Amino acid sequence: MRRVLVIGSPGAGKSTFARELAMLTNLPLTHLDAEYWLPGWVRPSGGVWEARVRQLIAPDAWILDGNYTSTVGLRAGRADTVVVLDYPRALCLYRAVRRALGNRRPDRLNLGREPLDFNFLKFIWTFPAVARRQDAELQARPHLKVVRLHSDAQARAWLKTLAPGPDPVGPLL
Repeated sequence: MRRVLVIGSPGAGKSTFARELAMLTNLPLTHLDAEYWLPGWVRPSGGVWEARVRQLIAPDAWILDGNYTSTVGLRAGRADTVVVLDYPRALCLYRAVRRALGNRRPDRLNLGREPLDFNFLKFIWTFPAVARRQDAELQARPHLKVVRLHSDAQARAWLKTLAPGPDPVGPLL
């Protein structure tokens, strides 16, 4: 495991999970939100994002945390492992709202208050359709090891399999 994608719905806990994974594996971690968003939560223009992703996947070792479905195929082509946080959408909605209202992002983005609008909430609620498309993209790449986790307990248990010692992983969220 040298190049790892951590994907899942907004609010699933990708950034927190990825941070724990990076601590256990000593792989360099990049939060894609920090690379994608410009100050004030402005989207980059044109092919700027794809060019940046190509730079991020060039090294021999990394963890990339985030979805960005437009580039999941590009990232999956270079990854060896994908961890899918496949959590209940009601939980993801709750966590995303709590994060936005509390202005608490685990990746420490300094872009101003995270937007919380109907389109974002709708995206979370309809994320299972996005996940099905991502799954098809991942299944088309037989070289990938795909780890699907459905709860914080499963995530902690999987991380524990990577860790030397009794229980170095505390609460995820």
